[in-house]
Formats: sequence, structure tokens, C-alpha cells
Amino acid sequence: MIPKIYVVGMGPGNRENMTLRCIDALEDSDVIIGYSKYIELLQDYYNHKTLISSPMKKEVDRCIETINIALSDEGKTVSLVSSGDSGIYGMAGVLLETADRMGFDGEIEIIPGVTALSAAASALGAPVVHDFAVISLSDLLTPLGLIEKRLRLAAEGDFVICLYNPKSKKRTDYVDMAVDVILKHRSGKTPVGIVRNACREDESCTICTLDTLKEQHVDMFSTIIIGNSQSYESLGKIITPRGYKFD
Repeated sequence: MIPKIYVVGMGPGNRENMTLRCIDALEDSDVIIGYSKYIELLQDYYNHKTLISSPMKKEVDRCIETINIALSDEGKTVSLVSSGDSGIYGMAGVLLETADRMGFDGEIEIIPGVTALSAAASALGAPVVHDFAVISLSDLLTPLGLIEKRLRLAAEGDFVICLYNPKSKKRTDYVDMAVDVILKHRSGKTPVGIVRNACREDESCTICTLDTLKEQHVDMFSTIIIGNSQSYESLGKIITPRGYKFD
């Protein structure tokens, strides 16, 4: 049997937000491996499979284990799962880099999924109908100075800005930093949406303004979407016009 690895974007984790390709790949797999939280979300659906949990910050080790399992017993099919989309802050890149370094000659298939951006946007209405930028505030792999530069340039370019990984136990003031950078180029009245646990059972959604964002509760389960200069709040939603003309 030819060793095969699926790198699967499982979306928010509930079955109704998984794509058919995701479901088919997981069913086709002998083994499913991923960060422990993601495996917990899959247990109710795939407890008939071999499930392997891996701690955070062990992404390279997880990829090495995935490849070694795929190569074992004359070839297995393994799914390496990411929440959201496998290629947007997901495992696709590091798996391919690891496979290249290890000389893996099996099959690799990347399965896309509903990312936190689109899940959060659906809860907020239509905030990203026009050009947007997605920026992670985590500086584990990206220098803080580069994050600040990207925030500034995205704000100058009037992009809708989506913030991933906005806060952690150690990074308590990065949202405040982002607000200060963006306020230099955008009105404080700009609408902002905060979605926690997007498309999950305990989803919560808050709409505020840029100048009150610092006062809101935000954590690592939150996705923040900051409108551009044309965005506005109506009908309990955030709307970013694309430029259509109405008679």
C-alpha cells in the first residue's frame, strides 16, 4: 500500500461545518493525529479510528510522527488535522517542509476547510466582502516588529483587518498595541467584530468600535475583524460595501 497523508482542515470542529472532502479523508484514514483539543472535537465521530493526541508547540514532532506512521507496516493512510483551513496558519506548510527534509515519497493531499476568518465573518454579517488582510498577533514565529509593520501597512491600505491569536497568558497587551497602530490611519468609530468560538456551540459575538476595542474581553479563542473606512453597522451586522450601485 502506498503511504498517504491527508492534511485536513476540519473547520471549527463540529461535523456540520466540515466539508465532504474532510469527512471522506477522515473516514479513509487508518490513523488521525492532531493537537489534543482538535482530537477531542473529533472523538464523538471517529472513535472507531486510531486517534493520536499531540501537545501544542510540537508541530514539527507531530509531522515527523505522521510521516513515520504513514511509512509503517508497508504503508498506512494518516490524517493530520488542523482546525480551520489546513493551509491558513495550519499544518500544510510544516508537513510539506518536513516531508521534503525526510525524503517522503508517499502521497500527500491537502484538504481545505472553513477558516476562523470566514466562520467569524458569517457571524458578523458581511465584514470582509472587500479586500482584507489576516494578521496573527502571535510572535512565537514572527518578530513583533514585523507584526507592527504589517498592521501599519494594512491600516494605511484601508484593508479590512482580521486578527488571529489576539491574546494569550503572556501576550496580554498586543491587542492594545494593534489598536494604537490602526488608530493612526482609521477612525475610532470604525466597527469591530469579536467572535469567540466561531461556529461552535458556545459561540459569542460582540460588535464594538475601534476606540472601545481595548475594553472588550478577548482571548485565544477570539477572532477580531476590524472594518475599513467604508464599513458600517446595521441590522445588527457589520457591512463592508464592495461598491455596487443602487438606483
